[in-house]
Amino acid sequence: MRSPYLHLFAGLATTIGVILYLHIRPAVAAGTVAHVENKFQFTVYAPFEKVAPLFGAFEERAWAGEKWNPLFLYPRPPRDVQGEVFLVEHGHGHATAIWINTAFDLQSGHLQYAYVVPEMQAVLIDIHLSRHDAPVSTDVDVVYQRTALKPELNEHITEIGHKDRQNAPEWSSAIERYLAVNSH
Repeated sequence: MRSPYLHLFAGLATTIGVILYLHIRPAVAAGTVAHVENKFQFTVYAPFEKVAPLFGAFEERAWAGEKWNPLFLYPRPPRDVQGEVFLVEHGHGHATAIWINTAFDLQSGHLQYAYVVPEMQAVLIDIHLSRHDAPVSTDVDVVYQRTALKPELNEHITEIGHKDRQNAPEWSSAIERYLAVNSH
């Protein structure tokens, strides 16, 4: 069954592609842009069914703190669904990123987000959750792919990419704190 919002999602993706092309084409002609991939893993000591929904952009607000405050364009009212589109301020309000959820399958534990910070970077975040051998824990694997949109940002994007690898302890402890306070 096709989603009635598939056309909206496809249209938005095409529009973003055209905008990126128009902004990136002159930069790429001037040189090669950096593309970095970094990964991290951690285990959350809670059942898969409680952990998986926390990786939706709307539900993530509960554990990610004040720095994560997405402005949902779709759906309204906000909720986590495949194809959700939202805006996030990056760099203390210096740029607004356009985010799109490209995979939201809580049964299989696969979530994916693509976002663009205009004039700076395009990012793909791929998250896979799996039931750990022990029934009360969930393994989390996260892959960040970042691409600079201008050659002069290559070093900055590479540096941010390296920092991505260090997110595991922060994400793990924030989720564990949230679950400890909100366990029923």
